[in-house]
Amino acid sequence: MKLNVVVFEPEIPQNTGNIMRSCVGFHAKLHLIKPYGFTLDEKHLKRARLDYFKYLEYEEYDSLNDFLIKNKGDFYILSRYGHKSPNQIDFTTAENDIYLIFGKESTGLPYDFIANNLNNTYRIPTTDKVRSLNLSNCVAIMLYLASSQVVDDELITHEPDSLKGEFFIDKFKE
Repeated sequence: MKLNVVVFEPEIPQNTGNIMRSCVGFHAKLHLIKPYGFTLDEKHLKRARLDYFKYLEYEEYDSLNDFLIKNKGDFYILSRYGHKSPNQIDFTTAENDIYLIFGKESTGLPYDFIANNLNNTYRIPTTDKVRSLNLSNCVAIMLYLASSQVVDDELITHEPDSLKGEFFIDKFKE
């Protein structure tokens, strides 16, 4: 079972760069639906994605319909119009690849798509003081929630050997 993040028509390069980094960190594939509000080689995108881009598994689509035709799995749609909280999702019951679907920063996903998939549409709870959270933060929240339920041998719970060394901080115990 594979975790997937789908972003419909992303507009802000820094958000998309952060989402790319999160996808690499959580071992998720990224699906980007055109058009974008930037190019993939834009300076701001490169700064946010850093050198993680070489590890990113991603695919691009010309439209939402193009994505839907080419991908099958368990779809979880995130929108401010969702009637349920994501903490109600039991990702362990997913029988196929998991797709976390997010809309663009300004207007989200098409209303008809949300309305026709309302049973699979969720809203991250917030106070009534904000309309929505930052897109890259929402992706990170959902990736964490899903990865905490789905076993992925690529994810490790301690600092990897490739950074400062396994259990690096333990050397500083008194």
